[in-house]
Amino acid sequence: MVQIEDMLFQSWSDLFRVVLVGTLAYVALVAMLRISGKRTLAKLNAFDLVVTVAIGSTLATILLSKTVTLFEGLTALLLLIGLQWAVTATSVRSARVARLVRSEPRLLVYRGETCDDAMKHERITHSELETVLRSAGLASPDQAQTVVLESDGSFSVTATPEAAKEEKLPAGVGEKGSGTG
Repeated sequence: MVQIEDMLFQSWSDLFRVVLVGTLAYVALVAMLRISGKRTLAKLNAFDLVVTVAIGSTLATILLSKTVTLFEGLTALLLLIGLQWAVTATSVRSARVARLVRSEPRLLVYRGETCDDAMKHERITHSELETVLRSAGLASPDQAQTVVLESDGSFSVTATPEAAKEEKLPAGVGEKGSGTG
């Protein structure tokens, strides 16, 4: 049975390993990211987000797993960053590769009208759309010139000229179901 003391502290050598390996892995990761460029962590699409999460997970494994050596971990980081660089460099040169790794932005609202087929394809409900609109200070789709689901999963909202002149609602407050009665 595991003792509470074992959960809190096991040995000074384990702590020393975390500090030493963690420092070296951190320095190496920063150097790799500087060499590979800003695009490595840009999170412009879902593919980029997956690589960013994988890099973080790999760093955590290097820090905390006694069975993974520093050089194995650095090799894994270098592999992830190298593959990210290769895929993004190839996608710049090849439309086919770009289509494989990137999704296109999708128009969900245009001139105040919801694009129901696009919303259904992207699995966005009207309730979720209303949340996005409220976050942008708009009460309803008719106040939006456009709502776009971007390649990275974020939403871009532009207000109609009329709505832009009106006083915006505080985030989270809408006309329907606002709890006022």
